[in-house]
Amino acid sequence: MSYFSRVTLNASRVEPEQLTTLACSDSYKEHQALWRLFASDPNAERDFLFRRDELYHGLRYFVVSQREPLDQDGIWSVESKFYNPQLETGQQLAFSLRVNPVVTRKGEDGKSKRHDVVMDLKRKDSYQKKPKPERDAVMEIAKKAGVAWLERRAIKYGFSFNDESVQVEGYHKHRSHKRGTKISYSTIDFSGLLRVDDPGLFGRALQNGIGPAKAFGCGLMLVRRI
Repeated sequence: MSYFSRVTLNASRVEPEQLTTLACSDSYKEHQALWRLFASDPNAERDFLFRRDELYHGLRYFVVSQREPLDQDGIWSVESKFYNPQLETGQQLAFSLRVNPVVTRKGEDGKSKRHDVVMDLKRKDSYQKKPKPERDAVMEIAKKAGVAWLERRAIKYGFSFNDESVQVEGYHKHRSHKRGTKISYSTIDFSGLLRVDDPGLFGRALQNGIGPAKAFGCGLMLVRRI
């Protein structure tokens, strides 16, 4: 059993210092704040996905979790419902997804390292060596690299899509801090239409997320019937 929740911060109940921390757009700090909603089992590993609702003029998150979130601090408004999407083979759904798309390459030292797919494609195409009038727009590169990344993984997650039915709505670089370590990562926001090919695999993807950086608000796919 899992839950889909809409979690909204009641700013009037938050100390100014805490509000500043949450409003700074550091996704890992947001992750830590949301984790307190699941503090009933301090030994549990992270078992939730989240995504900030960018359309809301405040702090609101969509959360998919294995446990029901409970506000123990009195600062959140939590609306939860059981989450068990009814999926069928061939079903078409509209989706929205924020991911951290990376590829793994071996460096000169022989060690594997993750690379942002947009920067990776820029290097392949010798982007910096081209005259500026001949360079593709960054969003065009993001769509080409991002859609290719998603397409390679779609079969693993039980869905497929037509390239023309998917849009890249944003490409952003972020900085965060995790346990004192500075972390840089990028995200791509997708929206579009998909086809469910394997309801079991796709259902697990909705529950468990897609791609890395889930602790930074990535991987949660939002879907709706057309």
